[in-house]
Amino acid sequence: MTPPRHDSGQAFPIYLTVVAGLLFLALAYLAVGQGAVNRSGAQTAADAAALAAAQNARAQLTDDWVRVLSDPKKWQDIFDGRAAIDDPCWRAGQLAAQNDARLSACRSPESLTFQVDVKTNKSVGRSVVPGTEDVRSTASATAVVDPLCIVDLPAGGAEGDALPRLSCDGGTTWDPDPHDPSGLPKPEDLFDVHLGRLTSER
Repeated sequence: MTPPRHDSGQAFPIYLTVVAGLLFLALAYLAVGQGAVNRSGAQTAADAAALAAAQNARAQLTDDWVRVLSDPKKWQDIFDGRAAIDDPCWRAGQLAAQNDARLSACRSPESLTFQVDVKTNKSVGRSVVPGTEDVRSTASATAVVDPLCIVDLPAGGAEGDALPRLSCDGGTTWDPDPHDPSGLPKPEDLFDVHLGRLTSER
């Protein structure tokens, strides 16, 4: 009589190996997911920081325009970014911090263009992938300030205290009145701020 075969005992080690392998794969996928979340957070912080720098520059340019309102010949220089503004990168650092990251670099490689680099404060965390507990994600972003208006300087010059008209995108026109500051266009009426790329990257 043939003795019974113990197939169940032989299959148990194989079962343990398969389960261990699947568990390792699950942990590896979790590590990949943690890394993706960390990188996404870094990019969010970089985008916010770049936009913050550009928006701060836009506000300064608008203030400059209001200061020279009575001298229309200087308007176009301001709309073209040819005006002295204080470094807006402090604002980029604030927004990076609000998104749990720190500003690594902030520069203006082109007129009205601001590029930032950030690094997350939190690491990817411990995982089955060695070394991830010390890895912090980095990201870069570029924001651009685009002027929306052109100055319609009359050929013979403005009459009296009248200021020239501003023609802006979308067909909007403004007739600035130096005696009515509340009726002047806002920063977002004069300049658009958006994420973009450097000319060399296009």
